[in-house]
Amino acid sequence: MKFQSIVVLILFALFIACNQETPKQEPITSDSRPDRHSFSQPKLAVAKHLDLNLKVDFDQKKLYGTATWTIENLGKAKEIIFDTDGLNIVKVTVGQEAKEVQFLLDAQDSVLGAALHVPIEPTTNLVAIEYQTGPNAAALGWMDASMTAGKTKPFLFTQGQAILTRSWIPCQDSPGNRITYHANVSDVPDGMMAVMSATNPQEPAKNTYTFKMDQPIPPYLIALAIGDIAFKPISERTGVYAEPVMLDKVAWEFADMEKMVETAESLYGPYAWGRYDVIVLPPGFPFGGMENPRLTFATPTVIAGDRSLVSLVAHELAHSWSGNLVTNATWSDFWLNEGFTVYFERRIMEALYGADFAEMQDELEYNELIEEMKSLDSADTRLKVDMTGRNPDDGATMVPYQKGSMFLRMLEQKTDREKWDAFLKSWFEANKFTSRTTEDFLDFLKKNYLDKYQVTANVEEWVYKPGIPANCPIPHSTRLAALEKAAQDIANGLPNTKNWAPQEWVHFIRSLPESTNVATFKNLDSKFHLTQSTNAQVQLAWYEVNIRHGYVTEILPQVENYLVTVGRRYLVKAVYQALKDIGHIEDARRIFAKAKPGYHAVTRGTIEEMLK
Repeated sequence: MKFQSIVVLILFALFIACNQETPKQEPITSDSRPDRHSFSQPKLAVAKHLDLNLKVDFDQKKLYGTATWTIENLGKAKEIIFDTDGLNIVKVTVGQEAKEVQFLLDAQDSVLGAALHVPIEPTTNLVAIEYQTGPNAAALGWMDASMTAGKTKPFLFTQGQAILTRSWIPCQDSPGNRITYHANVSDVPDGMMAVMSATNPQEPAKNTYTFKMDQPIPPYLIALAIGDIAFKPISERTGVYAEPVMLDKVAWEFADMEKMVETAESLYGPYAWGRYDVIVLPPGFPFGGMENPRLTFATPTVIAGDRSLVSLVAHELAHSWSGNLVTNATWSDFWLNEGFTVYFERRIMEALYGADFAEMQDELEYNELIEEMKSLDSADTRLKVDMTGRNPDDGATMVPYQKGSMFLRMLEQKTDREKWDAFLKSWFEANKFTSRTTEDFLDFLKKNYLDKYQVTANVEEWVYKPGIPANCPIPHSTRLAALEKAAQDIANGLPNTKNWAPQEWVHFIRSLPESTNVATFKNLDSKFHLTQSTNAQVQLAWYEVNIRHGYVTEILPQVENYLVTVGRRYLVKAVYQALKDIGHIEDARRIFAKAKPGYHAVTRGTIEEMLK
């Protein structure tokens, strides 16, 4: 090669290098981010609206997407940063002209995923990211037909909370970043319907579905489900989605949905999201419920045939105010979502089903809190927990839920319900469609409640100190006290169980003395047919307590059927653990081998680790 040619090539290479849009990477430090669980720096450049185009591939268990973000460059930044986790980024373009730019994807962090750096100009207002989901996308639940109720078609659902949305959409994945979105989902197989946390169809379309969510939500609330789905209305603004074989049962179970919405509105103001629908997912769904706006995702284990477990719906509905309307700004402020929601749930249940029922539920969960706190680090018993460097799911204990609710109940009792309800209503109204920190709430509380009504309260102790303060309003249910006495007196005869709610059965079973013998369990079973119960909560309590007391062989076939047909992790984990603890690990392994094709990866992984 001639010398002149070499010089030309070198000069050309230098020209290209100088003109490439390689982002200048500034070091990302936790101090420069408002949320320690997101790489994004929204105070400099923020994503505001998402236009999402997805193609679904059930054979490959993969989503092919283009996420087009409308952005604001607030600080004349040279780059905008998105969160990703396991995504294959194909290309990135910027601006209306869709100019392709060179992006930078950082090394993968085991908890947070990888930061995606995109170069921008001060006037850039669009960023389009073409990508594919990875094989281990944590948010995606791909369920084979065997994992569904109908057993004929596969199913897909997403679960974004807390920081999993980044595994199926490149986004600024922080609860402090609120966005609107429109979506187009194509290649949906024939005979299947797609629904999202947005406007939804009520009849199947032909392979392609469009969605709009024009109210700003945090990214963890973007949700998608695709499967053999049908719809049935409950009222003009409420309804249920489920597999066709489950639809009538679900509609009957949730007949009080409109009453719940009306009750919630009477407490804390108008429902802001248009429709309130619930989709009951297939048995492989490993969670209880998820409050995706306009469309709560729910476990099929609440379909008990007696409307006894509808408090889950009340809880997820309450999130339409606490969590969705006003959201915790970071995962260290998680109690602002869950403590408020548990308090709100109790108020809904009290209005619909009576104060004694709500108090019973409150005491049951308070007892769970006290038991769980025995195994928690002291620092994790505070309401505001430092989650720096930790998976935010580690903070999802009973503390933000129940201690948070008790804190609000204590404040309520400082004046009266009329004043307290007016205060809470003003909190939701003043802060709707925003994300707030603990300190934001405490400032609002001081100005609009404590100072206004001259209330003195140990707020700092409740929020920032470990443990349960001495002025905690401990719930006491006379119904539960009677159950405990009946359980302790079981040797003297069977109790009168007429009109017992399933929650009472659960507490009675768990209160049976350690000395209870197999003959007593057989007698209880013969009288009340508990082994054949169709209520998953009663089944869990009965099977676990029986196994630990040695009443195993006789009920093992029913236990096996339960473990094979229930996929919710919480409901199966304790039963497998009981079998293992009493030396029946081979039975546990045999049953698990049969059950695991119907389990979601979350449940599968937990049980596999347990039975090693």
